[in-house]
Amino acid sequence: MKPLNELTVGIANDHAGVEVKNYIIEQLSGKVKRFVNFGTDTTDSCDYPDYAHPLATAIETGECDFGVAICGTGNGISITCNKHQAVRAALSWEEEIAKLGREHNNANVVGIPARFISKEKALQIVEAFLTTDFEGGRHERRVEKIAVAK
Repeated sequence: MKPLNELTVGIANDHAGVEVKNYIIEQLSGKVKRFVNFGTDTTDSCDYPDYAHPLATAIETGECDFGVAICGTGNGISITCNKHQAVRAALSWEEEIAKLGREHNNANVVGIPARFISKEKALQIVEAFLTTDFEGGRHERRVEKIAVAK
């Protein structure tokens, strides 16, 4: 895996995730190579798929190495990201879940539930996600079975 300072991280959010997104970007700027902001910057009501799809496309095309997807529960934005064949979004509300999403599932997007955790906890989760490697081995064969055959 690339070192943290070489990663391009896409970040998408709806209205519920603005504060968490801004905090993550503020705290990790200078630690990651760059952020690509696919989210809204206002708290006006909006629809998470409008932000999830561009993030997921950026993961699929390689524009971004990893993604952070934030909405109120983390569910809707993660579900939307997971509609893309090359995306594996792991909804995470604890650091250990984010780590296991990387280690066992080779997740490339972390879903954050903005209304259920603090922005500080969200940062810890994102840092754990971005610094954990995929274990491969027996997990590789399972990950290879995730995509729907075309």
